[in-house]
This record gives sequence, C-alpha cells and structure tokens, in this order.
Amino acid sequence: MNTQVTLAGVTLKNPVMTASGTFGSGMEYSEFVDLNKLGAVVTKGVANVPWPGNPTPRVAEVYGGMLNAIGLQNPGIDVFLERDIPFLGQYDTKVIVNVCGRTVEDYVEVVERLGEERTAAMLEINVSCPNVKEGAIAFGQKADALYHITAEVKKHAKQPIIMKLSPNVTDIGEMARAAEAAGADALSLINTITGMKIDIHRRQFVLANRTGGMSGPAIKPIAVRMVYQAAQATKLPIIGMGGIASADDAIEFLLAGASAVSVGAMNFVDPCITEKVVKGIEEYMERYQVEDIRDLIGAVHE
Repeated sequence: MNTQVTLAGVTLKNPVMTASGTFGSGMEYSEFVDLNKLGAVVTKGVANVPWPGNPTPRVAEVYGGMLNAIGLQNPGIDVFLERDIPFLGQYDTKVIVNVCGRTVEDYVEVVERLGEERTAAMLEINVSCPNVKEGAIAFGQKADALYHITAEVKKHAKQPIIMKLSPNVTDIGEMARAAEAAGADALSLINTITGMKIDIHRRQFVLANRTGGMSGPAIKPIAVRMVYQAAQATKLPIIGMGGIASADDAIEFLLAGASAVSVGAMNFVDPCITEKVVKGIEEYMERYQVEDIRDLIGAVHE
C-alpha cells in the first residue's frame, strides 16, 4: 500500500501535515506526536524580524471552531535558524517553512536566508492572514498583487514555493490561476475566514482586534468547495485545509482534488490528531482496497 505523495518534486511519506500556526515549529508538540510519522511539519510563520503580534485577548471559542487574531507573533528568522531548524533536522519528515512579511522585500529577505537550509524542503508563503493589516489584505485578496508577490518570491527562492490562498475573495479560481501564472509550485488553501464575536453582556468585542480568523470544523464545507474549484482551475498540486477533524475529513479533501492535507485547529483539541488521521487514511485504503493513495486524488464522481 503506497501512501507517498509528491508535491513539486518533494516526496512525502504520507499526505498529512500540520497547518501553520497551530503546531509551533514542531518542538512544542514533539512530546505528543511522533514527527517521524507525519508527511511534513509546517512551521509557524517566520518573518525577517521579531513580531509581537496583536494585543490580547486574541483567541475566542465560537460554535464549531475558534477565532484567532494572533497577528503572526514570531521570534524572527534569526531565532528560527538558530533554534528551530536544527531541532527539526533531527527528524525523518519533510519541513515546510511558512514565511510572512509586511512588504515584498520582507518576504524576499526571509526566502533568501532560507535558501541554503537543506532542512527546509519547501516554503509556504503566507500572503493571506486576515489579522495583519499590512500586506496580507493587499497581497491575498487581489489577483494582480498576488501575481506580483508570487513572481518576486519565485525569483529568489531556491526551494519550491507554496502560495497560501485566502478564502476571503470572490473567485478562488481566479486567485489560483494568478499564482500559477506567476510561477507558484503549489497552492495551500484555505486560510481562515474573517469573523467576529461580541460579548452581549459587556457589549464589547471579544477580540481586541475586533475581527479574527475563523477555523475549525464549521468551515470545512467551504474549504472542500474551494479546494475543488482551485483544482479545476489549475494544474498545481494543492494542500487542502480547513476544519479537518478526522481521517474521513482528510479523505474528502483528497477526493476533491488535494494532493495533501493540513490539520490545524484540531491540534488544540487533540494534540495527537495528526497521527490519528495518518492511521485512519491507511485503514480507509485497506477497507476499500486502494493500493496507491494517488488513486484517491480528485477521484470524486459526478
């Protein structure tokens, strides 16, 4: 039974990875999850300088999921290269580094710093975080801006680049085509959906940022639909994410056209969820006598 998948020339032992921002940089979950059993670890966003993130409170539970307005808090590329990359290099799993920035130059600086890091197999370019006012809105929600930043990053990247798409757009197919035309090697989607929660007793916004990114099981049907549309619009490999809480959810994304999946919010509910999804996919393949997982990709029938 073959569970290997290949994304832009990078082969993963299975299609299950972690969603950026929900798994730290691997070290934080290594006591709960055998990182060697995952297809890839996707790190929290890394910027060229340390980011403090948004003011608190910045996380709120909502029906069917959670809102977050962390604001991509991270210690910056220097700490990442000194602390996190050596740790991840000890494991037999692929490492995908999520890159964030406020300007094109910020992204390029981080991409160049990572160019010689052999541990970093791929780069996921986060141009669609709804909680960062600078850059993300302009890059992630306008096709021409997405094309521009994709093309610029691609000029400097030595690893394959994955463009992470926002669901907060009118036409996800248009955005997918723009990234493909600019030279992206793969796509990941969806990022969180912009939402809001109000405390009716205090008559105040629950999040200091007012809005936050909605994640969790409630967004899965939207995510599956958008992955399907992106798969129809481009030939790029797609990493599907958004509300995956079980192996069944992951398989749904594969059938819709994703070549791999990322598990996000559920890591906070069950820190062992990624390993369970890997095992569940294997059990599904045995049950339905699927010898090669690639036979499931895009295999939904009309």
